[in-house]
Amino acid sequence: MSDVTAEKLGQRITDSGLMDSHQLESVWSELGTRDITLEQFTSMLLRREFLTNYQLDRLLKGEKGGFFYGDYKVLYLVGTGTFARVYRAVNIKTAKVVALKALRKRFRAEPGMTEQFIREGQIGAKLRHPNIVPIYEVSEKPSPYMTMEFVEGRNLREFLKVRKSLPPIDSLRLGVDIFAGLAYAFEHGMTHRDLKTSNVLVTSRGRAKLVDFGLAGLQKENSLKEDDLNNPRTIDYAGLERASGVRNNDPRSDLFFAGCILYNMIGGEPPLSETKDRMSRLSVQRYQNIRPLHQLVPDIPNRLLAFVNRALEMNPDRRFGSAAEMHEEGKRVLARLESGDLSESEQAAEVTAPKSGAPLTIASDQEGSGKTVMLVESRIDIQDQVRERLKKHGYKVLVFSDPVRALGRFTEYEPAAADCVLFSTVGLGDDALEAFNRFGTAEHTKNLPAILFVDSRQAGIVKSAQLSPKRRMLQIQGALKVREIRDALLALLRPGYIRASAAAADES
Repeated sequence: MSDVTAEKLGQRITDSGLMDSHQLESVWSELGTRDITLEQFTSMLLRREFLTNYQLDRLLKGEKGGFFYGDYKVLYLVGTGTFARVYRAVNIKTAKVVALKALRKRFRAEPGMTEQFIREGQIGAKLRHPNIVPIYEVSEKPSPYMTMEFVEGRNLREFLKVRKSLPPIDSLRLGVDIFAGLAYAFEHGMTHRDLKTSNVLVTSRGRAKLVDFGLAGLQKENSLKEDDLNNPRTIDYAGLERASGVRNNDPRSDLFFAGCILYNMIGGEPPLSETKDRMSRLSVQRYQNIRPLHQLVPDIPNRLLAFVNRALEMNPDRRFGSAAEMHEEGKRVLARLESGDLSESEQAAEVTAPKSGAPLTIASDQEGSGKTVMLVESRIDIQDQVRERLKKHGYKVLVFSDPVRALGRFTEYEPAAADCVLFSTVGLGDDALEAFNRFGTAEHTKNLPAILFVDSRQAGIVKSAQLSPKRRMLQIQGALKVREIRDALLALLRPGYIRASAAAADES
């Protein structure tokens, strides 16, 4: 570098294509002479933003390539992984800034690596969701690269190196974003297969986005392959699936590793011992001997602790059934955390449905503990009756007269406003029916329980209601009986439990 003069550097710049001759001449003109030091010349180039420090360093080292990929000019190196490097780049035609991921030189001669890299880009390009970093373009020329959204922020691994841990509520907010991205991918038949903190980007606004679906698999039957045991990017998944005795590419493995990320954010350390030793990473004990999270965070809310523990179950049948279920439950827990509604009685009342045998009873004042119900009804007398009676049994009750406003409380990117919605046609008629049906088909509410109250004389509404196991109808004959509403709520929100008074009546 010592023999590089300002003029020699200028020649390298034009040879690289980073500046044209007219731009370079404008710099010489502004300087007034070419008889200047290299430091004066580079200072001017950086100040005028003709070059970045990254470009300048490469030029001074005599590097001749790697400045352009197709129509994209590389500005900075953002990060380096085992297989690829990620740059901040700009499209020279549109000025759009992107993240550009390029396969590292030593892997380009391996057809298998190039194929995997291109496949990664093609899979990612199909996914469009606020919590997944979108891939815009995939190309093999001049060498394999892909472009994607440039996220202002840092990856979660770097974030946690600085913060170590996050408050439970902040951890779960990021977790809900992760679960939402996974749920979308699952719905499109894709799994991630490489979930870890470095593959979660945290934006400057505090939202999480998944990146690197490079090992994403179409959800289909596969046996555990030897390749998976040797691949450093799949070995953790292979170890888990071998330890739990399930097929390769079981979608629930992603849920386990999403739970690991949440555990790491809350507890300040990963649940799985970190090691590069292949046999240690495949060891069953590594997955079984996870330190209980409450030992790291003694005051963690019980509801959140139960959520994390469920995600980290070794038996996949005891985990969440799908990413969508994990996402919905995560939103409910987050809503409770945000409202501060985490009393000891609520925690004690939070139960798991019995697998078999006679139904269990629950105390009258604990039926709705920790549960929020939304009532959509315009008649004041019915509003008051339902609200006061349900509150006596532990429910928090929100009341709306306008169905449109009620539905507006549920948005795609925010936690659920209620655990169950009661739509009443008594005062609202067809408006309540329409809202009930919309609630059951909208992507972000279709998995939430809902009950439709219908006067038995409203035959047209009865026939038009779109029902499912989570969307039920109560036909009212005469006066509204809140006891029937309580039974329906228990069936939806606490399966396997009945009112204590109902159990006593059955025995008599």
